[in-house]
Amino acid sequence: MVAIVVPVYNDPDGIRTTLESICPLLQNNEAHLYVVDNDSTDETPTVIDEYTNERITYLTETEIQSSYAARNTGIRNTDAEILAFVDADMTVPEDWLESALSTFRSTNADYMGCNVELILPDDPARAARYDHHTGFPIEQYIERQHFAPTCCLFVRREVFEDVGLFDHRLISGGDKEFGNRVHEAGYDVHFAEDVTMYHPTRNSLEALVKKDLRVGRGLCQLQRYHPERYGTPGVPPRPSGVKSPDRDLPRGDRLAFGALSRVLTGVRGLGYYQEYLADGQEPELEDGVPRFEE
Repeated sequence: MVAIVVPVYNDPDGIRTTLESICPLLQNNEAHLYVVDNDSTDETPTVIDEYTNERITYLTETEIQSSYAARNTGIRNTDAEILAFVDADMTVPEDWLESALSTFRSTNADYMGCNVELILPDDPARAARYDHHTGFPIEQYIERQHFAPTCCLFVRREVFEDVGLFDHRLISGGDKEFGNRVHEAGYDVHFAEDVTMYHPTRNSLEALVKKDLRVGRGLCQLQRYHPERYGTPGVPPRPSGVKSPDRDLPRGDRLAFGALSRVLTGVRGLGYYQEYLADGQEPELEDGVPRFEE
């Protein structure tokens, strides 16, 4: 059996889009969908209620405001052998689950990231085109940084039982931290090039800035909670995964994308130092990360 875990917070349109995409796949597969609401304050719970049935379980995570805590709640509420993680607002083709499980099993993978394509709106602004251009280089993430984003991830349950769950203290970077633990433990990691999922682009400069502030904060938190792996807080890590504009782009886009990339790198630095200078400290967790309860 496979459990598909979808965390959501205040995103009724996104969760409806994802449920409409995944629900038809549950009819003829050994799958169960777990939607975990992270204490939404809008109509998101009402939307989830519309879809709940014997193949879709509605869970809540109200104690900890964190997408990683919501995913951990999903993990703890299923005994499925394989867990798949998808973000609210994503869509998948009709053969996604069958193809992903076939690849996962045939390769004997323990941890697998799928290909992700970004979808542009009908009349994309430059921010959307930039986001589309920089994309989701999942294969590079797996090969160079040893992780896959949690929007497109398959993991065997025994891996979580061994290395622990997601570190819910992290506002960003929990996918990287977990993937690095998996890599260091020696599990088989695979990139499913032919298994594609779809994610909408961020369509405004505000959305891009919000994301990079969060990423910058997460970089500092990675150092704070895992200094043995990511270094001592105070010196930001060198930017990684930054893609230079392709030379075949129109000159205007090439110049704009290059400038935007530099600005967003600075935004990450700002987020990093905001977190570094923050007074509050989250309580330490036993063994550093949450684990299955005994």
